[in-house]
Amino acid sequence: MKLKCIAVLATLWLAGCGADPEAQVPAQQEQALTGLTMSTPLALNKTSFLRGERLEATVTYKNSTTQNITVSTVVVAMRTPTGGGADLSPGTGAKTVAPGQTVTLSAGRTFTSTDAYGTWRVFSSWLDSAGAWHEEAPLLIELKAPPANTWRLVWQDEFDGSGLPDSTRWGYEVGYVRNGESQYYTQGRLENARRENGQLILEARRDGWNGHDITSASLITKGKKSFLYGRIEARAKLPTGKGTWPAVWMLGTDIDQVGWPACGEIDIMEYVGFNPTTIHGTVHTPFYYHGSAAGPRGGTTPASSPWLDYHLYAIEWFPDRIDFFVDSVKYFTFFNEGTSAKWPFNKAHYLLLNLAIGGSWGGAQGVDLTLFPHRVYVDYVRVYERL
Repeated sequence: MKLKCIAVLATLWLAGCGADPEAQVPAQQEQALTGLTMSTPLALNKTSFLRGERLEATVTYKNSTTQNITVSTVVVAMRTPTGGGADLSPGTGAKTVAPGQTVTLSAGRTFTSTDAYGTWRVFSSWLDSAGAWHEEAPLLIELKAPPANTWRLVWQDEFDGSGLPDSTRWGYEVGYVRNGESQYYTQGRLENARRENGQLILEARRDGWNGHDITSASLITKGKKSFLYGRIEARAKLPTGKGTWPAVWMLGTDIDQVGWPACGEIDIMEYVGFNPTTIHGTVHTPFYYHGSAAGPRGGTTPASSPWLDYHLYAIEWFPDRIDFFVDSVKYFTFFNEGTSAKWPFNKAHYLLLNLAIGGSWGGAQGVDLTLFPHRVYVDYVRVYERL
């Protein structure tokens, strides 16, 4: 954490215990402290915030006398732009501080959607045994209104560490799942899904594991995390060669109740190895889907060497439309046409990351069995909400 420190200004806060914080007003009177001195000044993680961001504060006091000092509590508090009060939690509670001993307080508070924009005053405050509040080291911070078109990160996996994917974020599809594909999806098998060097690796292997000629992995957030609107993006490098069919996509969380395509499907990125420089973005609905008279709705865009270069695959999903991107290029927009048959995207969806082999589309020109193993490298997945 990068900390910014300021000089100490000691003042007395004339406020009774249990008084309404809106009515507590610090009297700006310099006060000689009673031996409890600030050995490490108040420090904050930053001084400019948006709603939803968290303020973190740290301060350390030291008993510089030769006698015990009793304090009722030490807190970090804030004064709102309108003069109200707000404590960061937690405080220390009652403490007896021995000579030379230090007391460190780390506290934080997340700004809410009702907090007032403007200048806030943050300070360290402690209540001595005589009932007097001591306010010190005030620092001004700004709670700013977001600029237009601002996104806030709400969920992510950076795939740090090593081993299996984070089980709090991802589950697995298992078996031969769909589309007549050649791969058997495994669960909890490092050979098919693992974190390595800060990336997720999905690997399709022709290894004959448990009698299955080809194995691979499909990770899902189903039952763990779902999303409704926002920007969903994945930075990835893809395999190539006939038969490969990697995808980053979403399905409606009600799929077990209503089935497909009624649940809705958003293909953020689909790629087939026999068409190696083209990225596909597609939606499926009860009206628009493979097999319907209307067919699915989607778009394509070229991408330079996606098997060599990482690209950012993303959607921006709003109540009235879904925009599809590769890097900074928006190449397709699907608009809400106002009926549930054409727009099942007003409900939560979960994420899928998979590497399929063969099947109705991936295997349309056959599967080159000489090219295994195949790997998808995912640098990160991030989800943002619009402010």
